[in-house]
Amino acid sequence: MKIFAIIPSGGSGLRMNNPPCLPDRQVPKQYIRINGKEIIAYTLEVFQKCDLIDEIIISACKDYFDLLHTIKNNYSFSKISKIVEGGEERQHSVFNALKSIKAMDNDLIVVHDAVRPLLSQEILLKSIDAAKISGSAVVAIKAKDTLIKGTDSVVSYIDRQDVYYVQTPQIFHFRILMDAFIKAEKEEFIGTDESMLVQRAGNKVNIVSGSSFNFKITTEEDLLILDNIIQNR
Repeated sequence: MKIFAIIPSGGSGLRMNNPPCLPDRQVPKQYIRINGKEIIAYTLEVFQKCDLIDEIIISACKDYFDLLHTIKNNYSFSKISKIVEGGEERQHSVFNALKSIKAMDNDLIVVHDAVRPLLSQEILLKSIDAAKISGSAVVAIKAKDTLIKGTDSVVSYIDRQDVYYVQTPQIFHFRILMDAFIKAEKEEFIGTDESMLVQRAGNKVNIVSGSSFNFKITTEEDLLILDNIIQNR
């Protein structure tokens, strides 16, 4: 069994302005440097260090291929086997990466956001183990706060008892994931993530407990939090 890691990195993220304390040229958030190192480099390092990962495939905008090759060389990311062109949606980017590899049906595909740089080896290994057994696993954390629905005012409250915040990695047997993508393409369905496509295709998706540290860099506040964590490691 081989294990492939797909890192979709096609998002522009240009709606985010770098905070004054984190100067950088205006680039997509995954390429912003924290403590002199690109966010995506922290993410890739997790998979480079994991003994179970055989190959890393990055899907990205062609404009950043040169930068990604520089990152690969600067940090000796020897497991990066392909950098492929991303698509209009995350789903297209992952599908492009998926179609670029030669995998057996039971090989594992690990999909992880480029902007979740603090994934621990413990969670990565735990989710891989779960997927080996069941064929599908998604990392998620239990909702802790009161959940409300509304726009300018509260319309209703949502029972958080069985509510989770979905994270990545999301891990699947190659055939399960490929079939889910093919079905979605045929039906012109765009999902928010891979687990949605797999579950929609009739497969059970098992939940693996994640961590609040495994957060997605979305806002300027997230950048500041990440900078603080890295500075104090």
